[in-house]
Amino acid sequence: MKKEDCIFCKIASGEIPSKTLYEDEDFRVILDLGPATKGHALILPREHAADLFELPEETAAEVLVLAKRIAARMRERLHCDGMNLVQNNGEAAGQTVSHFHLHLIPRYQDDGQKINWVPGECTQEELENVRRELAE
Repeated sequence: MKKEDCIFCKIASGEIPSKTLYEDEDFRVILDLGPATKGHALILPREHAADLFELPEETAAEVLVLAKRIAARMRERLHCDGMNLVQNNGEAAGQTVSHFHLHLIPRYQDDGQKINWVPGECTQEELENVRRELAE
């Protein structure tokens, strides 16, 4: 279902023009207007889901298969050295548009991008407590 006030729904449906790399009945893949690197693209499901938590499992599986296909094309044609798949959920995680989307960011040696995090520290006891909390 399309959400009327969602810009990504409008792009996915073709209502707003985009630099489309691929489309089918379920998805549109577009170039990001503010690319992190050459070829930075977004996979947009045509059906609205605000984030991963609202995304149907079948769609989630299809997104990864499509990401693999598009990433392989990027590696072959853009000759990138690596690939980041980035998917943010919620404002605290950096999500700026409330429509599930997956970033495909081709990486090149010395491209200047820092898509990393600072590793934290924890004890084995803390790890075990979190494991128990999540596993039980």
